[in-house]
Amino acid sequence: MSIMLEVKELTTFYKTRMGDSVRSVDRVSFSLEDGRSLGIAGESGCGKSTLAMSVMGYYFPPLHYESGHIIIDGKDITSLNPDVIRKTVLGTDVAYIPQAAMNALNPTRKIIRFIEDVLQAHGKEMSKKEIRDMAEERFGILNLPPKVLDQYAVELSGGMKQRTVIAISTILNPKVLIADEPSSALDVSSQKIVIKLLHDLMEKGFVRSMLFITHELPLLYNVTDDIMVMYAGEIVERGSAKEMIFDPIMPYSKGLMNSIIVPEEGTRGHVLMAIPGAPPNLKKRPEGCRFGERCRFADPECRKTAVPEQTGSPGRTYRCRHKLEELYEIYENDLPNLLDNTGGAEV
Repeated sequence: MSIMLEVKELTTFYKTRMGDSVRSVDRVSFSLEDGRSLGIAGESGCGKSTLAMSVMGYYFPPLHYESGHIIIDGKDITSLNPDVIRKTVLGTDVAYIPQAAMNALNPTRKIIRFIEDVLQAHGKEMSKKEIRDMAEERFGILNLPPKVLDQYAVELSGGMKQRTVIAISTILNPKVLIADEPSSALDVSSQKIVIKLLHDLMEKGFVRSMLFITHELPLLYNVTDDIMVMYAGEIVERGSAKEMIFDPIMPYSKGLMNSIIVPEEGTRGHVLMAIPGAPPNLKKRPEGCRFGERCRFADPECRKTAVPEQTGSPGRTYRCRHKLEELYEIYENDLPNLLDNTGGAEV
């Protein structure tokens, strides 16, 4: 498969009112193949949404670009003028479903006006009838009746607003769709509908590849092909969805999985517990492993030495000083202690 999205050593930062620089995305590298979906998981504040906005190459203060490359279908967009990115990249090469999608629609405008604006901004010379016909076809695919086009956002339910935002975001058939927590604030039934629609858009070829961001790991297992875990601005582990859910390697990924109840078959019997402590202050990044102060398995060397990225099975990477066999031995020996001493609940 060809590479649709490649991110190389991307670093972006926020500038605070006091003049401090906070690297929320720090030398992040990954790739996304054509026709595949990649999930990004991690605690709140780990940099997931900042990475999503950074990948579009379009920055608004206080977010700033520092270094790295973003290559979409062979085109490096990092050196392009912001106006060029807005007119030729956003919506076509990459599209974004914002985290607060249900609040993204201007309540004073009818839905059809948003679609007209998107098409006109990209130089599409179409009559109002052609635009309406195109919009009705896309809305029909997303199970939205034509009357929605003449309604205001306030007249739509939460699930319909979400589907409307998805329809507007994908109207130009983007090569990469970034969905930032698209199922948050929805009930379970609406979540299921939204997830199915995203799958349908990919299967029908309206969207080529997808980045799906959420803090709900079990959801990623049913949505994405691969999962990438972020912590304190770094990618700490990546693997197939099955590997990441059932056999996480890096201690943070392991703790993240052990802090939630996963209803999937095969996870019964895992220890349920919280990760102690809090993420580091990114104004003063740790010299060694960023998870070192919270990791039960860290030694002094972990906390003072830069942690390399290591390779597990093909396509599997993790950021930890310990070798794979060492980690498995540590986990096997540590489980009885957890059950005896920490009050971890078995589910």
